[in-house]
Amino acid sequence: VQLVESGGGSVQGGGSLRLSCTASGYMYWFMGWFRQAPGKEREGVAAIYRGGARTYYADSVTGRFTISQDNPENTVYLQMNNLAPEDTAMYYCAASLFVLSADSWSSPEEYTSWGQGTQVTVSP
Repeated sequence: VQLVESGGGSVQGGGSLRLSCTASGYMYWFMGWFRQAPGKEREGVAAIYRGGARTYYADSVTGRFTISQDNPENTVYLQMNNLAPEDTAMYYCAASLFVLSADSWSSPEEYTSWGQGTQVTVSP
């Protein structure tokens, strides 16, 4: 699967951004968004099962971020509202060939394809 992200940028705290990730190639079962800040490990932000029947979120973004996908499921979105400076990071989308669970969706090792990343910067 080839993944291309877009939609990053700079915003003030409390603002919103929407990230997009377009997939091409063979089929995936889960699509996830991850982020990595300088000096920190890559962390799972949200993930969605193909078709949208299941979604997962990190505790830190629950209630602020929403993951969704279009039909026929080749683009996944991450709507980010009420952004805070601690959300500043490089954001990556990733595709998995596996059906993931609540215990596995946030593990980068479960994902087989990655996008190039898009920077999100939130100022106070």
